[in-house]
Amino acid sequence: MSILLKNGSLKGEKNVDILIENDKISKVAPGNSLKDDKAEVIDLTGLIILPGLVDLHTHLREPGREDAETVATGSAAAARGGFTAVHAMANTLPVADTAGVVEQVWNLGKSIGLVDVYPVGAVTIGLKGENLAELSAMADSTARVRIFSDDGHCVSDPVLMRRALEYVKAFNGVIAQHAQEPRLTKNAQMNESELSGRLGLTGWPAVAEEAIVARDVLLTEHVQSKLHVCHASTAGTVDILRWAKGKKVNVTAEVTPHHLFLSQIHCESYDAKFKVNPPLRTDDDINELRKALAEGIIDVVATDHAPHPMEDKEGEWSSAAFGMTGLETALSVVATAMIETKLMTWADVARVMSEKPAEIGQLTEHGRPIAENEIANLCIIDPNASWKVDAKDTHSLSTNNPFHDMTLKSKVIHTIFRGKFSMKSGQVQK
Repeated sequence: MSILLKNGSLKGEKNVDILIENDKISKVAPGNSLKDDKAEVIDLTGLIILPGLVDLHTHLREPGREDAETVATGSAAAARGGFTAVHAMANTLPVADTAGVVEQVWNLGKSIGLVDVYPVGAVTIGLKGENLAELSAMADSTARVRIFSDDGHCVSDPVLMRRALEYVKAFNGVIAQHAQEPRLTKNAQMNESELSGRLGLTGWPAVAEEAIVARDVLLTEHVQSKLHVCHASTAGTVDILRWAKGKKVNVTAEVTPHHLFLSQIHCESYDAKFKVNPPLRTDDDINELRKALAEGIIDVVATDHAPHPMEDKEGEWSSAAFGMTGLETALSVVATAMIETKLMTWADVARVMSEKPAEIGQLTEHGRPIAENEIANLCIIDPNASWKVDAKDTHSLSTNNPFHDMTLKSKVIHTIFRGKFSMKSGQVQK
């Protein structure tokens, strides 16, 4: 069946009608001008149409931690959040460090069919930071891996990091670094500040991130490769990225919704739903991250969706797991932090949550213009919605959502994946 979208606002700029036939956009015309008696007609008056969202940083936990998340539940959460493509990080059990494991994740995503799931391959065997994983085999696999990361662990050895950057040049790959100097963050629990001292929690200094980012920028410039900085969280990191981009170093960076919105002050509650790696930082850091995202110094928003079963987040702060869920709230958090504050437009949101992530991931069917003959991957938003987050109202298996009970602006209403509704009127189409 074909779908006719009527009178939606394309990136918040002009009203259009869009006719979808099979998996493609067949017509785009001015609002309220198209008719098709055979199509399912959806009135989008007052709603925003963006290209389907793309997440460069999602933890789907399968294989090995299906108590926290599966490819199926994570795909459903992604569809509900407006995503049509996600990149599944490598810290599974077994680790995604071979062609066999990345192909397993790729095939699971294909069989579920709610979003495209692109596996991220590990940089090192077992994420141990000792020997390079089978990078070329993963790149040549049916999963066609192009992004490699030991996320959750820093590739702290500079010689190994250099080798990885050199190796992936052969197939135009990207090394995505979890920037955390391990010796500066031993037993660290939250951002290092007067507050951490007052709360009696071991501090996590900003320089632990910034030192690795600076080192890796220089290595990337030296070997002429591609670097992606995961979850940038400090003003100092922004300064380094600005310098690197001024020097034309091939570096990109992401910021998470939670680092754009939540600060270290939330740690005063000792509620471990606010425990995350890297930690929540200061208001000054948040302001610099927001400005950098608007300016393009930080290229994309990525969720770092990190589900954990309840028992891993309950109890004392020091023993709780790091991580937050984020797929279902990401668009609304970004809208609240960036649209409501007039720092960005909806066209900017399309750039940082769809177009640029797809470019970094080298995806050919996502982040594309909303135009005739393009694959119909779309995210449709009510920009006037205001809603209270309920962590238990989720398609994820885990409820460690830090935005629980907070009121956010804008909400994803429909997601269209390859010409079909993956989420319609708030309901995932399983």
